[in-house]
Amino acid sequence: MSDSQPRRGPTLSREAMYQIIRNPVITEKATRLSEHGQYVFSVSLSASKPEIKAAVEGLFGVQVLAVNTLVQKGKTKRFKGRPGQRSDMKKAFVRLAAGQQIDFTTGLT
Repeated sequence: MSDSQPRRGPTLSREAMYQIIRNPVITEKATRLSEHGQYVFSVSLSASKPEIKAAVEGLFGVQVLAVNTLVQKGKTKRFKGRPGQRSDMKKAFVRLAAGQQIDFTTGLT
């Protein structure tokens, strides 16, 4: 790759974007972060940061500056007296460019 061409993220189909971005996380902390240009999504466990960035930019039409991820381990809970395990969950914290926002109340176009 020559230096004159900008780097590009992976190209994804719309179906692949929906498989990567599962749903937005709507909590008090996530709402407070959205006031500062950061949004939280529940994503596929196998999704990488460049894939998450490409999916958010493709679905919502915004410019993503950074993606931070964490894997939240599933809790051990009891179900009818027997121990069980909740599934692991991967969260993506997405920071948008200044002046851009995502409105979850309207839905996707």
